[in-house]
Amino acid sequence: MILVVLGIAIFFFGLLFSIAWHELGHLATAKMFGVKVTQYMVGFGRTLFSRQGRETEYGVKAIPLGGYIRMIGMFPPKKDEEYGRTASSAPWRAMVEDARQAVAEEVRPEDSHRQFYQRKPWKRLIVMAAGPFMNLILAVGIFASVLMGYGQAEPTTTVGEVSKCVLPADAPNTQRCPPDAPLSPAAQAGLRPGDEIVSFNGQPVRSWEQLRSTIRDSSGTVSMVVERGGERVTLTPTLMQTQRPKIDDPEETVRVGFLGFAPDTALVRQDIAGVADRIGGIIGMTAQKVVELPSEVPDLVGAIAGQEREQDSPVGIVGASRLGGQVLSYDEASVSARLIMMVQLLAGVNLSLFLINMLPLLPLDGGHIAGALWESARRKVAWLFRRPDPGPFDTAKLMPLAYAVSLVFIAYSLLVLVADIVNPVTLS
Repeated sequence: MILVVLGIAIFFFGLLFSIAWHELGHLATAKMFGVKVTQYMVGFGRTLFSRQGRETEYGVKAIPLGGYIRMIGMFPPKKDEEYGRTASSAPWRAMVEDARQAVAEEVRPEDSHRQFYQRKPWKRLIVMAAGPFMNLILAVGIFASVLMGYGQAEPTTTVGEVSKCVLPADAPNTQRCPPDAPLSPAAQAGLRPGDEIVSFNGQPVRSWEQLRSTIRDSSGTVSMVVERGGERVTLTPTLMQTQRPKIDDPEETVRVGFLGFAPDTALVRQDIAGVADRIGGIIGMTAQKVVELPSEVPDLVGAIAGQEREQDSPVGIVGASRLGGQVLSYDEASVSARLIMMVQLLAGVNLSLFLINMLPLLPLDGGHIAGALWESARRKVAWLFRRPDPGPFDTAKLMPLAYAVSLVFIAYSLLVLVADIVNPVTLS
C-alpha cells in the first residue's frame, strides 16, 4: 500500500512538472519576442502559492488540471469603422466584446508596444507552438533515453514457455487444459523452456521474426535443432494447422502452422534508427487514440455504470497517477523495470498533451497557431494582389467557439474523472 501511495505521489508531481514544462515554453518564447507576461501559473482556481517577479507572477493553483501564462494584448482592438456601428445584444457579440475589454484593461500605456497581437505571425506561431513542443521534446527525450540506455524487450529464439495443449484462438486465457484438449506439438516433441532453437527444417535460425514466419508457413513433420545444456538436440515435432490472428492484422485470423511455445525476451539497446522507428510508431498510435477520443464516450459511461472498462480507455490525471502507483507496487518486476515503466508512462502522457494541444481549435494552442497561419496567408494574398494590408486576424471573434470547445473539454474531463474514481483502469 505504501508503494502504491508513493507511486501515485511521484507520478502526480511528474504530471505537474509536465504542465510547468509546457508553460515554460510559452513563457520563454514570449519574453524572447518582447511580449509582456503577467502570470505564469500551474493549475487553475484559487492560488495556493505565488511569488512576484520583476513583471511576472509565478504560482501554483488549487486545481491541477492544466496551466497557463497570461500575455497582454491577446486580441487586437476594434477597427475604427466598428466603433460607429450599433451595438448588438446578441449573446455571442457580448462574449466577444467582454473578452476584448478584459484583455484591453490589462494593457498599461507604457506596455502598449509589448502586446501579443502586435508580433508578426511567425513569432506568435512560435510562442504558441513552444508549449506543446516542450511536451514533445520531453517525451522523445524519455523514450530515446530508455531505448538507447536501458533497451527494449524483444523476443528471442530461446524458448520461454511451452504450451501444454492446443486451445482455440478465442478460448479464455487459462493455464489449465481441458481433458479432451490435444497436447501441443512442442510438448509432444519434448521442447523445454530454455532451449535455444538454432535451426528449423535445415535452415539456420537468426531471429524470432524469421522463425515465427517459417513455423506459420510449415506443415507436417519438421526437424529442429535446439541447444540444451551445451549440447545440440534434434527434435521432430509434427505441426498442427490452426486458426491464429494475422501478424499485420490481429482482427483477422488465418490458418497457419502451429508448434505451441512462446519465446523468451531480452533487453536490446536500440540505435538511432531503431529509436526513430519506435518513437514514430508510438506517435502514430497515440495520434490514432487522440482521434478516437469521442468514440470512447460510450465506454466511459458504461464504466461509470459498472461495466468492465477497457484497458486502453482514456484516463485523466487521477487515473494516470493511479496507474503510476500500480506500476511502482508491481512486485513481479525489478525496481529498475518499474521505474522505467513509470517514466515511459509519463512520456506517453506528454506525447498526448502535445497532440491534443496541436488540434486547431481555440482555446487550445493549435487554435492560435491556425489563426497565425491564416493571418500570414491572408496578408501574403493581399500583397500579391496589391490590396491593403488586412491587419491582424481577430481571434476575439472566435471566442463563442472557444467557450463551446472549453465546455466540451470540461465535460469530457469530468466524465473521465468520474470513471477514474469509480472504475479505474488497472494493470493486467
